Amino acid sequence: MNNGLGFISTSNLDRDLYTSSQTRERALNAAIIQAHISESFEEYLQIFDEFYADDIEVHSETAEGPIRGKAKVRSLIATFLVPLHAMAEIGGLLLSVRQTAMPGDAADETHSAWTLELVGVSGKSCTVSWRALRKWNGSSVIYEYHYDHQQSGGPLTSDDLSFYAPASGFGSPS
Repeated sequence: MNNGLGFISTSNLDRDLYTSSQTRERALNAAIIQAHISESFEEYLQIFDEFYADDIEVHSETAEGPIRGKAKVRSLIATFLVPLHAMAEIGGLLLSVRQTAMPGDAADETHSAWTLELVGVSGKSCTVSWRALRKWNGSSVIYEYHYDHQQSGGPLTSDDLSFYAPASGFGSPS
């Protein structure tokens, strides 16, 4: 927008960038929350492929250094998701993911708080929470940083899972 002095105002551009990144953030977070790990871990990988740039850079306060590139980050995500999928599909683990948007001050950045609750068939639970900062370039995440990791409840063990078939007689432990 021209302000009459020959200068172009960037306020509309910033607002559009802010609106665009917030809209994509809401779509990404909704997709993550609506996916069902007990049915498929591949759905999460498809979400990652859709929303993240090829040159994505991921950092965490608990990691030694950044992970760069879509292939490396995708591999790391799969390494995390496959065991969760197996424990949910076969072992009866219940998973619940919650997300809360947090205010930010840069148009191309979004902030959110996440909670993952794992509940075993024993009723024992473990809750992990963290915060995420994402930087967007257009419709793709180009940078993600995870921080403020917290855990409550003890670790779940094999006693909290059920890898046996229902009591139909076939596959039941003796």
